[in-house]
Amino acid sequence: MNIDPFPKPFSCNEKPAIAYPCPWTYKVIGTSEDALKKAIATVITGKEILVSLSHTSSGGKYCSVNVEVVLEDDETRLKYYQNLKNHAAVKVVM
Repeated sequence: MNIDPFPKPFSCNEKPAIAYPCPWTYKVIGTSEDALKKAIATVITGKEILVSLSHTSSGGKYCSVNVEVVLEDDETRLKYYQNLKNHAAVKVVM
């Protein structure tokens, strides 16, 4: 039995296997919870979403929210990610 002592590292070029439709969670970080909620509402329309506060920094300068939504396809997942990322109220999307 051959076991490779140096397994191939994960590559960012590998596409994840996602079975759609599926629930998806984005973590969105910004400076204001209200501004983040408004940004999310403008980006994700016509879908039922759940937005919940995830964390606020110790100094109160940043906060993060979780956005839960059911997605039908890869194109929509990436579109929401890109549109959230490009919104002025959003600092980071994960």
